[in-house]
Amino acid sequence: MTTATRTRTGTVVKHVGLLVVLLVLLYPLVWLLATSLKPADEVITSLKLLPSRLEWSNYTTALDGVSNVAVSRLLANSLLISVGSVAGNLLSCSLAAFAFARLRFRMRGVMFGFMIATMMLPHHAVLIPQYIIFNRLGMVDTYWPLILPKFLATEAFFVFLIVQFMRGLPRELEDAARIDGCGPFRVFWSVVLPLTRPALITTAIFTFIWSWNDFFTQLIYLFDPEKFTITLALRNFVDQSSSSAYGPMFAMSVISLVPIVLFFLAFQRYLVQGMATSGLKG
Repeated sequence: MTTATRTRTGTVVKHVGLLVVLLVLLYPLVWLLATSLKPADEVITSLKLLPSRLEWSNYTTALDGVSNVAVSRLLANSLLISVGSVAGNLLSCSLAAFAFARLRFRMRGVMFGFMIATMMLPHHAVLIPQYIIFNRLGMVDTYWPLILPKFLATEAFFVFLIVQFMRGLPRELEDAARIDGCGPFRVFWSVVLPLTRPALITTAIFTFIWSWNDFFTQLIYLFDPEKFTITLALRNFVDQSSSSAYGPMFAMSVISLVPIVLFFLAFQRYLVQGMATSGLKG
């Protein structure tokens, strides 16, 4: 066997292996799409992937929403929380990261280490104190507890991500800006922030996905069905109609995935750039 033949054989084997892995990873999504079109009696009893007939009424029922709240309102509520969370994380985390990465001040190392330590703190450990604070402020059953913390740089993971990216930027660019009379904020806004675009887009992608899929925090703070998100509505779908609504529930699950997929596809080309946090990017 020649070298060229072995190379082609190896390439074919590698591509076949990658296709097999891709099929395994995509199977849950294919199963979800197929189940959303199954009749009610086949969702639980049938092991077949494809339905015997397409039950489009599952989507009609899903679009009607739950608790007299249309699915369009539920999607709008989820979008409001997710977009607000993205805006908060981009603003606050980039400012905090700029301070840690490019400015010199006392206790910087200690404060940065303390911030990193908060990444190991379980979310449930701070849930009760946060709830008490927001309850005393009269913000329970509003969107403020879900959005306001994002404007306070509480996501240490994203601060760390942007810090690592900013540390790879040449300091000569800042020095030139300061010679031209720029202050720290102008350097941040006009020089550093545009070069940090890949890390910011990575932050936006993960923040959007995590906020959209968040269930536990929204369950704690939201009580009014008019303020429910698509995630909370999925739980209520089962609670209201029990097993007879599994088809519409899976149909609503598919609908809830559409914004996430579209958001990811729009910015996915920046994702690898943002995770590679060394060197000059953007």
